Amino acid sequence: MGIFAKELSTFQITTTIIFWLSLSFFVVILGMFINDKYKNIIVYEDIYFPPLPPNNSSCTSATSSPSSSSSSSHNAGVDEFKDWVSPKDVWHSMSDQELLWRASMAPRIAEYPFNRTAKVAFMFLARGSLPLAPLWEMFFRGHEGLFSIYLHVSPQFTYNEPPQSSVFYKRRIPSKAVQWGRASMIDAERRLLANALLDASNERFVLLSETCIPLFNFSFIYTYLVNSEKSFLGLFDDPRKMGRGRYNKRMYPTVALSDWRKGSQWFEANRRLALQIVSDVVYYPVFRQHCAPPCYMDEHYLPTLANVVCPHLTANRSVTWADWSAGGSHPATFVGRDVTEEFLDGVRFGEKCSYNNNGGVTNNVCFLFGRKFHPSTLQPLLRFGPKLFGSN
Repeated sequence: MGIFAKELSTFQITTTIIFWLSLSFFVVILGMFINDKYKNIIVYEDIYFPPLPPNNSSCTSATSSPSSSSSSSHNAGVDEFKDWVSPKDVWHSMSDQELLWRASMAPRIAEYPFNRTAKVAFMFLARGSLPLAPLWEMFFRGHEGLFSIYLHVSPQFTYNEPPQSSVFYKRRIPSKAVQWGRASMIDAERRLLANALLDASNERFVLLSETCIPLFNFSFIYTYLVNSEKSFLGLFDDPRKMGRGRYNKRMYPTVALSDWRKGSQWFEANRRLALQIVSDVVYYPVFRQHCAPPCYMDEHYLPTLANVVCPHLTANRSVTWADWSAGGSHPATFVGRDVTEEFLDGVRFGEKCSYNNNGGVTNNVCFLFGRKFHPSTLQPLLRFGPKLFGSN
């Protein structure tokens, strides 16, 4: 009996120890579980319920009262939006791929959420400096808010930043080397268009060179372009060797011979056509691969693209005059002695054309710009400036 009682006592002690150990282990596990859940709750609260901003009403924050803090935050938002729809600076670090993607964006809502005044983007594709800049300065003077300027300057040429008072000050965009007649020329044109499209107020886009001059005053040219129902780009079906003869059969079926067109490199486009140009990923690769001299992309790519995707958007003519009467690969270059009043009037009013399908009535102003003008023409052009930029 004593042995049995002793064994029972040992069993009770062992059972009690096991029980308390089990209970302790359960408590520890439960504590860890609760602690883990508590941490998760705190994390979620931090995510969905961020702490309130500090109370700036304290006298220790005299330079940052609640009202001034709220105003500053609000203005920052407004400035951020303004800079988004109308960037102040044209220099950036975007690659061409990033730039074209950004510029191809177009709002689906037609009504603008800000007061928008249509602007004309003047896009200069230049080798180096702008020798005729003083004439352009005279042209732009007094019309701020109605135009934007973009300069594409080949990196191999020295470019000296103009003074801060100039309309060309800090208007140079990130640029790359350009070869005449090659795909790099189209790359530069698309680069200019893409940068100009970043400003939502730019409605018309004119491609110019350093040898171009304006033939009328700013108000006349602005009104002519902004009120135009068409873009100004030639879409000619030229059956000659220098036209259809440059077509490469390897472009088929993306580009058929019946689609092939020719036109002046110096175009003017409205915003809708400009968006088509920078967002093209179908026809540009075909041209880049199969159009090399004697096929010149700057004469065929944009005319063919416009003919395929939106022929109804163009007037099938350029607004930039040049003299091709001597033939050859380049138009005539004019020097100082060529610039006379009779010569300029002949350029400005020497042809007839249609404008906005006005019932067949012809217009005697077909060209708004002229090329190619040598730097020696600057002084005579400045003398004729009052006539050129007077009341048109």
